[in-house]
Amino acid sequence: MGDSYLITGGAGFIGSNIAHRLVRLGHSVRIVDDFSTGNGANLETISSDITLIEGDIRDSATMQRACKGVQFVLHEAALPSVQRSVEDPDTTSHVNINGLLNVLICARDAGVRRLVFASSSSVYGETRELPKHEGLTTIPLSPYALSKLTGEHFCRLFHELYGFETFALRYFNVYGPRQHPDSRYAAVIPRFIQSIFAGIPPTVYGDGTQTRDFTFVDDVVSANLACCNAPASAAGRIYNIAGGNRTSILELLEVLGRILSRHVQPEFGEVPVGHVHDSEADPSRALEALGWSSEVPLADGLQQTVDWFKQTGSEKG
Repeated sequence: MGDSYLITGGAGFIGSNIAHRLVRLGHSVRIVDDFSTGNGANLETISSDITLIEGDIRDSATMQRACKGVQFVLHEAALPSVQRSVEDPDTTSHVNINGLLNVLICARDAGVRRLVFASSSSVYGETRELPKHEGLTTIPLSPYALSKLTGEHFCRLFHELYGFETFALRYFNVYGPRQHPDSRYAAVIPRFIQSIFAGIPPTVYGDGTQTRDFTFVDDVVSANLACCNAPASAAGRIYNIAGGNRTSILELLEVLGRILSRHVQPEFGEVPVGHVHDSEADPSRALEALGWSSEVPLADGLQQTVDWFKQTGSEKG
């Protein structure tokens, strides 16, 4: 039997992709999710291979039960979206900060070996220096970004104060299968794909020249597992998880148009509050300390994502 893992938010986009990989590798997988943003359909094909606990990460009894007997906690649970956090900073802070703190305490007390925390590139804010490296000053522009930065500090403190091995991964614009477009807070790639399939002009916020470092979800899964296998000296640190490339939103639409054999003419809207213009990562620390690097080029990842939409009928909304 393999190792034992707990994935918080395991019914969500990234969490469910991690769960599928771990099941394929023969590991024991336990999931906690309250389904406030998670989707049960993401777990249907592995439902008999996992243990599912429906509950809130802020509830101590739930997390004590969930952490008992596991070696690794992969903390993906969060209330996502910059825009949602601007509209409701209180709930975002309660879930993302208090929830993480409760998970850390319960995992530490249960004797969990390591915890990997899903942070975000949004913690950098609108820094002029590119690519963004972990030594840059962080200036969060939204409650969501601030909640992730606070989470990083809690992870660091638990490592320094209690010797609990924690890792914080700053994800850069993750995309791929199981990322659903059916929320007004949905990420840009699934929204674009659904719009193009439907023959509706996709909405670009801003002029489309803004850039992102898009990262395929399989690479993110590999980064989480790399943390579980890394030497102890790698714990207590922050890592950029990204391809290390910059792509504009208009360039992204061009690639999607080629994959789907469609001419894409977007509509343009105002840039939401709290969003940055340019983002590109320096992922060299992850390579040096974790032995991890991105392996999936954008065009390949987008093709796999489009194929998943077709296979599941998700392009129909």
